[in-house]
Amino acid sequence: MRPRPRMVALGAICTTAIFQVDRIEAAPAKVMASQRCTVVDGMAVSAACAFQKLGGQAQVWARVGEDAEAQAMRQALAQEGVNDRGLHTVAGARSSHAAVIVDAKGQRLVVPFHDPQVDASPDWLPLHELAQADILHCDVRWPEGALAALHAARQRGVRTMVDGDVAPQEVLQSLMPLADYAVFSDAGLRAYTGLHDVHEALLQVAQRHSLHVGASCGEDGYYWVQDGGIAHAPALAIQAVDTLAAGDVFHGALALAILEGQTMAQAARFACVAASLKCTQFGGRLGCPTRDEVLRALQ
Repeated sequence: MRPRPRMVALGAICTTAIFQVDRIEAAPAKVMASQRCTVVDGMAVSAACAFQKLGGQAQVWARVGEDAEAQAMRQALAQEGVNDRGLHTVAGARSSHAAVIVDAKGQRLVVPFHDPQVDASPDWLPLHELAQADILHCDVRWPEGALAALHAARQRGVRTMVDGDVAPQEVLQSLMPLADYAVFSDAGLRAYTGLHDVHEALLQVAQRHSLHVGASCGEDGYYWVQDGGIAHAPALAIQAVDTLAAGDVFHGALALAILEGQTMAQAARFACVAASLKCTQFGGRLGCPTRDEVLRALQ
């Protein structure tokens, strides 16, 4: 049996309370929720959980506070089968929290809190463990850690993927050129290039990147540069219930499919289907489908 692909995912980790409402009202307002759940997530964390659920082996590198919440985070990752040895306790810091309100159309309002006093140093990272990884996936929420890990992965010949979501332009400019797979959100691509046309923006970025450049565009699917032009994989036509973590599921699924040797067209379609199915379920990353569910939808 072929060994399962291995991912190291680096970024922010958070405990998130998700509330489902009919619509998000303008303030001041009080709105009753029809559902709620609590999930341990974060962009890279959710990608790692999707990678694991769909058939890979994932490890998370992230900073947690010196509090009881950190232990709950470890337990949540362990329940998913994700390796939690890379969670680093920052003395005197508080773990991150977020509140998310999801409306009837699946759109959301996200309110995160990250302790501004947390130590940003990447010196504790177990970079030697990259020797056992097949891919390093980073989000843009801890740029100091991502920068150190991406350089270390490059030195070791480990493939790299960066989630190019919305962030300060200087952060994107420092991280995205280090990605073998620069996988943007459409909003992150605009923040990076200043261009609103996805095709034009992707072609511009590809002039500076030697490998893969693409953008996940929600219900419009995934676009990427191939042979000097733009290729496309469509999303499923679904009724969205909750779009939270759909992009993260996409990243995890795409990384797994690439490592399994699928062509980029096959990998992009696999990831689009996984992300689409996630959107049909409430609960952020908890709605990630199983491998069998993705394969049935592909058929």
